[in-house]
Amino acid sequence: DKLTKHWSPAQISRWLRRQYPRRPGWHLCPETIYEAIYRDLIVLAGQAALRTGRTYRHRRGRGRTRDGALKQSTAMRSIRQRPAQVESRRQIGHWEGDLIVGAGQRSAIVTLVERKTRFTILLRLPGDHSAQSVGDALIRCFTRLPAGLCRTLTWDQGNEMFHHRRIEIATGLKIYFCDPHAPWQRGTNENTNGLLRQYFPKGTDLSVWTNDDLDRVAAELNDRPRARLQDKCPHQLMQQWEHRLITTIIRNDH
Repeated sequence: DKLTKHWSPAQISRWLRRQYPRRPGWHLCPETIYEAIYRDLIVLAGQAALRTGRTYRHRRGRGRTRDGALKQSTAMRSIRQRPAQVESRRQIGHWEGDLIVGAGQRSAIVTLVERKTRFTILLRLPGDHSAQSVGDALIRCFTRLPAGLCRTLTWDQGNEMFHHRRIEIATGLKIYFCDPHAPWQRGTNENTNGLLRQYFPKGTDLSVWTNDDLDRVAAELNDRPRARLQDKCPHQLMQQWEHRLITTIIRNDH
């Protein structure tokens, strides 16, 4: 019934917990609902009952092969090992990242969102979105930031992060990987990517956007007031942090 009203599986999952707190057997996670739809255990009236319009599992991982996945999994750090302060959002410097991919998988933009402030950074990938290119872009970005802003990065298990160990060594970040097919584990980044599609529609060539273009889009997004931030904007919170950092350095010098 909720699906026919265009509720998302995540909304339904939360509603079940609120509506039936004493029936844990009815508390389904979003992935369980998706799987039930894709396996025809829940018969929908039509494709419109899912926001994506799909009734099948969308291929994820941007072409990740089984051998590639095994190669990466031998050294990757699971999100389940991530420190508690990352989840609590009490500390700044913890990021979520992903790619927005353009037409024909030929162009992409790196999207980074800081979990506490929701501050967004966009990185241009002028050539391709291979592991080498993504690694180089992330290293350039994080080596320019203060150490207090370079604590952790959470990503999915895509091919583009094969160089995660190189990135960690160069930047001091600790990189954590989400479980397969679990985009809600990077919920802040997923929501931001949805907002960014207003600027970068699906099926378009993302290589035409310049660095200045991306900076303008990020600045506009960072100047929007957010309900979750008590109507402050990400840019304001980042400025407050920078002011506190400078004040601390001055006090220590004296």
